[in-house]
Amino acid sequence: MRIITIIPAYNEETAILNVVKGVKKYSDVLVVDDGSTDKTAILAKNVGATVIKHWKNIGKGAAIKTGLKSAIEDDYDFMVLLDGDGQHDPQCIPFLLGGMDGVDLLIGSRFLNMAPQNMPLQRRLSNGITTWLIRFMTGYHITDSQCGFRVISKKAAPFFTGISYNDYVYESEVLCKASENDLVVGERPIQCIYGNEKSYVRARHVLHYLMFTLRLLVRKLLRRI
Repeated sequence: MRIITIIPAYNEETAILNVVKGVKKYSDVLVVDDGSTDKTAILAKNVGATVIKHWKNIGKGAAIKTGLKSAIEDDYDFMVLLDGDGQHDPQCIPFLLGGMDGVDLLIGSRFLNMAPQNMPLQRRLSNGITTWLIRFMTGYHITDSQCGFRVISKKAAPFFTGISYNDYVYESEVLCKASENDLVVGERPIQCIYGNEKSYVRARHVLHYLMFTLRLLVRKLLRRI
């Protein structure tokens, strides 16, 4: 069984070393540097990660798609997605992989069987609203639609490489695409570490997500007509 962890990263030089070192204990490592202007790519390569670099910042979704395409080409069986800012504990990788029996996409949930520690209130509220909407649209009984710590099977990965969104909307559209193709989605509980990490979500991203939400509702309505 061949496993690779894909780490989308943008200006994560302060965390990327420890993240890559932690992941290497469990899988091969691919860092997709999404146009960083710091030493993210160099540091990741120095500790043994394969690095693909976007020469300008395109978005987290674009970085994930680049990683998935590379992993599909290299015939990996499972693709773990993990953020590069140190929020996700690589020690959870075996636990998440253990939930992939009969599952196409598994999401690490910060809300399953526990309350997330130190999660900013605005994140908790936005995640709750988004997760409710995704549940309504897809029928998946999930608790955390926005977590970036995921595992994707070889079977499921090709469905997610053609998604048009390049920003944070991508992770929500993955669930919609999974539902449209009758993929099995599961969850397992994880914990995240919240510190002084940077947020790259801007007003334009919020506007883009609102437009995505409207499109979702229209899609739901058209299916009922």
